[in-house]
Amino acid sequence: MTSPIRVAIAGASGRMGRMLVEAALKDEGITLAAAFDRPDSAIKGRDAGELAGIPAGVSVGDDAAVAIAAADCLIDFTCPEGTLAHLVHAVRLGKSVVIGTTGFDSAGKAAIAEAARTVPIVFAPNMAVGVNAVFRLLDVAARILSGGYDIEVIEAHHRFKADAPSGTALRMGEVVARALGRDLSQCAIYGREGTTGERKAETIGFSTIRGGDVVGDHTVLFAGIGERIEITHKSSSRMPYALGSLKAARFLAAQKPGLFDMQDVLGLR
Repeated sequence: MTSPIRVAIAGASGRMGRMLVEAALKDEGITLAAAFDRPDSAIKGRDAGELAGIPAGVSVGDDAAVAIAAADCLIDFTCPEGTLAHLVHAVRLGKSVVIGTTGFDSAGKAAIAEAARTVPIVFAPNMAVGVNAVFRLLDVAARILSGGYDIEVIEAHHRFKADAPSGTALRMGEVVARALGRDLSQCAIYGREGTTGERKAETIGFSTIRGGDVVGDHTVLFAGIGERIEITHKSSSRMPYALGSLKAARFLAAQKPGLFDMQDVLGLR
């Protein structure tokens, strides 16, 4: 019988951190080896499963290096600065990493790619299986609707989300642009205001909504003459992200160093 994958969860007090702890405790193929948070965290020293109502027998610490050393795989959904700091420890200790954090700049993405030369990493803007199915659907739709359709990406998230557009929305735009032979950095329009002039056919527009407790809604609109095609994914819980992350951790257990995403994890390449 295969031994359970030991995971360390960063940001244990956060919305995703709590969900990851709960999912790990319910998964027989996963062992929660460690959970850690900022030194000023209100749950430091408390049982990691307390907020999920499931005793974990693992206290929340504040030493990332100690936590990562106790695990086979680090799962990190914190912030770009925190994730990159934790990644240094993972590389030094030879631990695999699942990164669900979004909002990295080009330097941050380059640092992740460099780390993947030493340890296996799954880095994806969205870990949910359903969202990754949508990525494939968008590729097919974009190829079929390659002419005569204007493309807009609309996303909505809770008021606390720090980056915009979301990593998922950007990946949706990248998938569509690649299928159409376009460079998203050259054709993306991020919001409109004032006298913008007639819409250029080759552009891909992005609209961002922030408010309340919206977990995550994404729609790609293909607007033609006399018809509209919408491909939508709506999340009512963060659990799909957590379950996908655990699937990624299991995937990495059999991998050599390299940079992967959820398309690799799900065998969709």
